[in-house]
Amino acid sequence: MDREKYTKLLENIAGKENVKTNEPMKNHTSFKIGGPADFFVTPCSVYSLCEVIKLCNNEKLPIFIMGNGTNLLVSDKGIRGVVVKIYDNLSDFHVKEDCIEAYGGILLSKLSDIALENGLTGFEFASGIPGTLGGAVAMNAGAYGGEMKDVVVETEYIDKEGNIKIVRGEEHQFGYRTSFIQKQSGIAVKSLIKLKKGDKSSIKALIDDLTARRRDKQPLEMPSAGSVFKRPEGYFAGKLIEDCGLRGYSIGDAQVSEKHCGFIVNKGNATAKDILDLIRHIQKTVKDKFSVDLQTEVRIVGEQ
Repeated sequence: MDREKYTKLLENIAGKENVKTNEPMKNHTSFKIGGPADFFVTPCSVYSLCEVIKLCNNEKLPIFIMGNGTNLLVSDKGIRGVVVKIYDNLSDFHVKEDCIEAYGGILLSKLSDIALENGLTGFEFASGIPGTLGGAVAMNAGAYGGEMKDVVVETEYIDKEGNIKIVRGEEHQFGYRTSFIQKQSGIAVKSLIKLKKGDKSSIKALIDDLTARRRDKQPLEMPSAGSVFKRPEGYFAGKLIEDCGLRGYSIGDAQVSEKHCGFIVNKGNATAKDILDLIRHIQKTVKDKFSVDLQTEVRIVGEQ
């Protein structure tokens, strides 16, 4: 690979300040785990993002798109090719009446604050979900009885070829932790969210209540990637893991959370291998005891 050539090509598109080489992915994941990315790009516009995708396609360079890295487990060897992070540089928003139009890099927590400031209700469920709007729309993120499908009415996305397209309403094909955009390997870059006018004090009270419940039940004080497993039909992953006696079980510095068995935490120096070995041990134990297959919700990426 001609690193100098690709570095210059990427810098020409995104700007020198927005391109890094051999960037440690542990600096960009909530697990605080992950080896280096060959190239790490933070584009400032949808246009430059499209151009980066087209460049990677033309040059046969692998490309991986990420948000805030809150549901990623990156391998110890890192990620080959180009990693594009959609975060602060693409996080503008606009409020009009009962709608918020926002770019994919905005954090859900920030969007929740904007809704509160404008007296808009319906987005409280997302106030404590880590991560960005783009990722949340693509995977139809949800919590406490709400999902993105309840509020998203239109999304501008980029397809695999680097073209901008739009889906509206049911065209999103929202399902449990999936959407049309995810199925098409698209990138949600801007969404229109429709809410309802509400009472600010009631909105804040609900956000405060959900925040307290999260703090009590989830290991927010330790590096993790949220819920490791999808909810198996008819069960709760955390309950199955707890009933297998795995609360607090560790491999290296990877541990089943003492506070919530659906979470795996990094006690300090866990490697991706530690986390993967623990995931596989949990899956095997639950399968052997309950004949239930646990599927990961965390995205496992990078060179194995």
